Amino acid sequence: MIADINETRGNATAEAISRQTGARVIAVECDVADAQSVRTMVQAAKAQLGSADVLVNNAGIAVFREPLEMTPEDWRRCLSVDLEGAWNCAKAVLPDMLARRDGAIINIISNHAFTVIKHTFPYPVAKHALLGLTRSLGLEYADRGIAVNAISPGYTDTQIAQDDFNRHPDPVAARAATEAKQPPGRLCRPDEVAAVAALLASNEARFMIGENIVIDGGVSIRMYE
Repeated sequence: MIADINETRGNATAEAISRQTGARVIAVECDVADAQSVRTMVQAAKAQLGSADVLVNNAGIAVFREPLEMTPEDWRRCLSVDLEGAWNCAKAVLPDMLARRDGAIINIISNHAFTVIKHTFPYPVAKHALLGLTRSLGLEYADRGIAVNAISPGYTDTQIAQDDFNRHPDPVAARAATEAKQPPGRLCRPDEVAAVAALLASNEARFMIGENIVIDGGVSIRMYE
């Protein structure tokens, strides 16, 4: 089940995965910040595919403001998607997982979950909180067959990243400058994050509880240069 706020993009993703894998893939328009929208999505998934075995919370938005210039709307928009959205989805699938005593929840966070860059407020606030949500739910339900873990990618080569580069006068130079700051000299690939998510979704990883796997090319272990 692909849940996306953009119905056209969700359908295209579902079709691409189906072509590549031969699996049955469906897409549903969903706004994770809207609890009712999430419940409708989960009900549709259950009706067509059965109850959820694995949830990957991957929705997120970047809201970067100077703290005292941030509006209440900015604060609510960031927290409603980056934190509450993950909880809305987890809350919707947990009853069935608990009834089966089996399930995996994987929260895609960010290395902003444990480090902070100036001028990115309130994004790291939401990401720190999402790590706390991961650990809290992980400990709460570990003895009931549910494994809750997180992945914290660094700068990843997604459409959001490209849109940010495109806002610069020279997008190619902006990308090159960002890549130069990464120890491997490139951005993280989405498939590298997906590979770790697949591991965390598997039965082989069910003794991992409340963990946060960092995939940031070594950025967060590097001291200032």
